[in-house]
Amino acid sequence: MRTDLRNRIFNIKNRTDFLKIALEIFDYQHDKNTVYQDFITSLGKNNDAVKTPDDIPFLPVEFYRNHKIVTGGFPVEMIFESSGTTGVAPGRHFVSDLSLYEESFLKTFRLFYGDPGEYLIFALLPSYTDRESSSLVYMADKLIERSLHPLSGFYKGNIEDLLKAIRKVKTGDQKILLFGVSFALLDLAEKKSPDLSGVIVMETGGMKGRRNELTRLELHTILKEKFNVTSIHSEYGMTELMSQAYSKGDGIFYCPPWMKVVIRDPQDPLTLYTETGRTGGINIIDLANINSCSFIATGDLGRLHEDGGFEVLGRFDSSDIRGCNLLAE
Repeated sequence: MRTDLRNRIFNIKNRTDFLKIALEIFDYQHDKNTVYQDFITSLGKNNDAVKTPDDIPFLPVEFYRNHKIVTGGFPVEMIFESSGTTGVAPGRHFVSDLSLYEESFLKTFRLFYGDPGEYLIFALLPSYTDRESSSLVYMADKLIERSLHPLSGFYKGNIEDLLKAIRKVKTGDQKILLFGVSFALLDLAEKKSPDLSGVIVMETGGMKGRRNELTRLELHTILKEKFNVTSIHSEYGMTELMSQAYSKGDGIFYCPPWMKVVIRDPQDPLTLYTETGRTGGINIIDLANINSCSFIATGDLGRLHEDGGFEVLGRFDSSDIRGCNLLAE
């Protein structure tokens, strides 16, 4: 990947910048990604037919289960795997440049929350920490490294230590972020009901079959009451992506400048909705995913808001509910 293109991705200023770079990346991935090229050919299209970003075909995320989705001939540094469900092959993301992933999630965190060095970060990700291939754990680990606070870290079975640490620092001016998978936060809420007022509680989705599936509204209502907080934050990320979106409450997510969500017609996956407010399949343009595929059709249902935010409303019936996917609403 050209260094100048990488720099431009993370310095997008407006819609014109985004659209121009999206077309450049499409041309690059069409030429250098054989799986993506074959997929486009199977649709009866070629790159000459793509004149605007609206013409770009989105690769179904299911392709990551049984194909090696790579652009260019770069050596693979790490393979991230989705948690999957029993009997279903996990999605596998062959990452050739971990520094690109780190730059993306660090810049995104700073954009929405500021410097991670200002935070005390607790990660409550049981079962995920046992998987070295988890992109979520990798991100949390790097954020913890940059938090600069000695109590920051992963808390799995030592819940009493977690609550003791929160009580110790909660009365001061220290910013605190509790970053947790949904079933673990729900367990904490129901078993301990700690007062977390002043703490940013962020759920990453994923009951992983541990609990009955709840809507996001149901989950957040329980967590807000049990934790004594006014809002629950959320992170929207996928193993197959290099970027994340964040919600600071009410389940409305916003993307960094190099990421965009568009909604497709659920009955005609090649047709994109041009108006906001309609429910359909979530397609993601992630320009940071340049060494894989930047144009992915997910198994999530959602809708766009006029201000550019989006909601995740559930999953297609034929799609499995995976660990890092957000809850149905």
